[in-house]
Amino acid sequence: MIDKENKLPITRQCEILDLNRSGIYYKPVPLSEADRDLMCQIDKIHMDYPFYGSRKIRDELWSRGYDVGRDRVRRLMRRMGIEALYVKPKLSWSNPKHAKYPYLLRDLQISRSNHVWCADITYIPMAKGFCYLVAIMDWSSRYVLAWRLSNTLDSAFCVDALEEALANYGCPEIFNTDQGSQFTADVFTDTLKSNNIAISMDGKGRWMDNVFIERLWRSVKYEDVYLKSYASMTEAKRGLSDYFKLYNEKRWHQNFDRKTPSMVYFEKLAQKQAAA
Repeated sequence: MIDKENKLPITRQCEILDLNRSGIYYKPVPLSEADRDLMCQIDKIHMDYPFYGSRKIRDELWSRGYDVGRDRVRRLMRRMGIEALYVKPKLSWSNPKHAKYPYLLRDLQISRSNHVWCADITYIPMAKGFCYLVAIMDWSSRYVLAWRLSNTLDSAFCVDALEEALANYGCPEIFNTDQGSQFTADVFTDTLKSNNIAISMDGKGRWMDNVFIERLWRSVKYEDVYLKSYASMTEAKRGLSDYFKLYNEKRWHQNFDRKTPSMVYFEKLAQKQAAA
């Protein structure tokens, strides 16, 4: 986060955090109640029909009683950072100046804890606005290692989540993300490189390359966010903290023979340590 009291110039802080300097001084126009409602509906439609573009989402909104034009739908989708599946539903847009990395998971057998971690960002609607959620997950167990909320799409909250996961669980061998600017920024990739973690990035337009965390978003929204309609980020943090604890420790997965992500993660970790 930018610290205006810090002796380091704001310009330099923006460069380190990969932020647009104009965004520091920009005061966003408040969302109208109508736009908030539409964005919530668009998010729900996108979760159910991720292959829908702005035209089909507009049509679906019409069928639900919303008299809205395609231009308005397209504008709100841009603000939310979502596109149809054939491009990839994403909140993190690529930066052509940042280095890109190959996808390392193709045909890779991932069967142990801390072999591969993955991360992604999603849009979280609230009663009076919206925010963004980043989560870091262990691929083999679906265990959520760390997460953060932010009201801006910068790299800082992603790095915070990464550093928490590394501090609590050690280092994975490979870290997989999409090619969004938050993950290709030097401040993020340098953290991975300094811990000797191989960097893997999804192929452009291939949402299936990070499919397990995409499934997590559906669970988070339908089992928590849509039901509770959080009034503020503070309330969302409390609620999501409870949800991720439930997801990790109480919510069993059929693919894991009715075990929870926590059980699977720590069982596999113990097996890995015993074999070392």
